[in-house]
Amino acid sequence: MTTLFQRATTDWRDIGGLDTAEEIAHQPAMWRALAASLKVEQSAVAAFLGDCLRDPQQRVILTGAGSSAYVGEIIADEINAAWPAQVRAISTTSLLTHPALYLEADAPTLLVSFARSGNSPESTAAVQLVRDLVPGARFLNITCNADGALAQQSAGDERTFNLLMPAASCDRGFAMTSSLTCMLLAALSVLDPDFQPQRLETLATLGEQALSQWSAPVAALAAQRVSRVVYLGSGPLESLAKEAALKILELTAGQVMAMSNSALGFRHGPKAAVTRDTLVVLFRSADPLSRRYEQDLVEELRRDQVASGVLTVGAGGDIGIDAPAWPDAWLAPLWLLMAQQYALHQSALLQLRPDNPFTGGIVNRVVQGVTIYRHDEF
Repeated sequence: MTTLFQRATTDWRDIGGLDTAEEIAHQPAMWRALAASLKVEQSAVAAFLGDCLRDPQQRVILTGAGSSAYVGEIIADEINAAWPAQVRAISTTSLLTHPALYLEADAPTLLVSFARSGNSPESTAAVQLVRDLVPGARFLNITCNADGALAQQSAGDERTFNLLMPAASCDRGFAMTSSLTCMLLAALSVLDPDFQPQRLETLATLGEQALSQWSAPVAALAAQRVSRVVYLGSGPLESLAKEAALKILELTAGQVMAMSNSALGFRHGPKAAVTRDTLVVLFRSADPLSRRYEQDLVEELRRDQVASGVLTVGAGGDIGIDAPAWPDAWLAPLWLLMAQQYALHQSALLQLRPDNPFTGGIVNRVVQGVTIYRHDEF
């Protein structure tokens, strides 16, 4: 009998969770496939980018909506620190509502769009908005769907480069899992001044180890009912915490409320959310200074004896694995494997269908109900 995350695959199929379970489990294989494809594509991407990242006047906007926006947030500071260019993450949902705050017609601009399907209305609208307001802008689309509207929108345009992820990373399930980690690692790789495909191979090996070692403890943890989950992280991992919180909120259809914050920011009010049935999970940073602040908070929360559980995820954590001393943005996909599994199990515990928890269509895999308004009509 084949099992995934302590449950038979036939059981996952019966409860409507097999797609999500398989897509969490196949991420290391997707990272290896990505490494192979980037070896082929890297020179073409580098030629497209040219020397723009070396220009201090160059603006690079990392954009997406929902989980795709968190991809940009997780990696923005790492890329910004590596180049003279000005790199920031701005969601499509902010670009569309407040374009005047973010765009300048005469500023050299590269819009990097992250999209699983590329069919969300904000994805294509944000590209068109930048085309309208910044005539010389260029576009790097990092997407999992070659047939999506985003990839097709600019086919043949020399100012656009479509960087496609492995086809199997275009998740069938409701929640973004392998699509997110592939797009994150692709962007880090092609925007790194020193592209190293071997890094992806190493991450894939570590991911396989993590999935194997964490399967039982995460399943046991998720067998306990909670009403709230708080995810915490510092620096790039604060945005990872946002994604982890979104995963459990989505897969439990809001029955488990979730929030996120930074380790230091949590004391400034949000700590009030901790109750007797709250699980607190902190993603440990690779940075020694950050870890000191994080450990102080963990010890404080455990002394408080209010939360139902307080645990750490990361190198040296309660749920962890030996990992290289790489920047947090690079290690984020590993730690996310824990949060994805936990959300999957909580969904099953609540007798939902993880592949589509919202059977009534209140929330959809590809967002619906969005009306796009032209910026020049107001």
